[in-house]
Amino acid sequence: MTTRTGPQTYPGASQARRYQGKFGGDDQEVNVVVLHTTEGRTLPDYGGGAVAPTLTCVPDFAAKRLKWYQHFDIDTSARALLNLPGGVETNTNNVCQVEQVGTCDPATRAKWVKSGYVQDKDFIFWPQAPDWALRGVAGFLAWMHTKHGVPLSGPSKWPAYPTSYGNGAGQRMNDAQWNAFKGVCGHMHVDENDHGDPGAIDFPKLIAFAKEAAGVPSTPVGQPTYEPYPGEAFFMKSGKPALGKSSPIFTAMGKRLVAVGCGRYKVGPGPVLGQADVDSYEAWQRACHFTGAAAKWPPGKTTWDKLKVPNV
Repeated sequence: MTTRTGPQTYPGASQARRYQGKFGGDDQEVNVVVLHTTEGRTLPDYGGGAVAPTLTCVPDFAAKRLKWYQHFDIDTSARALLNLPGGVETNTNNVCQVEQVGTCDPATRAKWVKSGYVQDKDFIFWPQAPDWALRGVAGFLAWMHTKHGVPLSGPSKWPAYPTSYGNGAGQRMNDAQWNAFKGVCGHMHVDENDHGDPGAIDFPKLIAFAKEAAGVPSTPVGQPTYEPYPGEAFFMKSGKPALGKSSPIFTAMGKRLVAVGCGRYKVGPGPVLGQADVDSYEAWQRACHFTGAAAKWPPGKTTWDKLKVPNV
């Protein structure tokens, strides 16, 4: 399968704490973002990188923004999840991992407050995170959606810590669920793990902020939400169609192409971009009265918006 498509560094992220050169990592094609909390107030060293995630976001309280540090490329496996012998893969299962500096534990919050630290000034308690912090994480999720096709959706259960530890609220995925999952989840949801972070983060608000940042239009209740145009780079690699790239967006796109009478599929459509997708979309661009080079792959924003691909 084609791997490592799309940009590999998050714009603005510091590259000063890179561990990839020391630990390597497996190539993958990310379709999942896992959220963690560090349970500390500063940037960890992760044992010299031995248990590092893909990125860490550190609150800058004076500026009310998150500062990002990138430890591994987006499509290179990180090291923050437990992976038991046998069973499923975790770190290497197309996962990008984000550590959010702060805590999800009410007991830790209480201890810090007792020590004189002030919430939202000296630390973030992520279940009560200020909007600027949630928007900082949401901005990254929006970028992962538009550049890597990660769905802006996830589990419905985000129980509070310590109930979330182990599988106290029945939120953790089993083998089949984990292997099939695409989207945004927490450490508390990952198969073979027992950690309970990031606790009761306001996931609906986080995803709403991410969709806003990604340009997903707000839609009246009962009406479908459409995928925003992901940009030309999403569809291309080295100047050619990104054949072999996997994303649920391609499945949704293909189904719409069939619905408007432009499907050129013998089998499918499916999540892996193939020549039939290219041929079908070019047929759609011709149906929209584009000719010559203008009708060729990749999709343009005008025809994409007109196709109305359902949000994934």
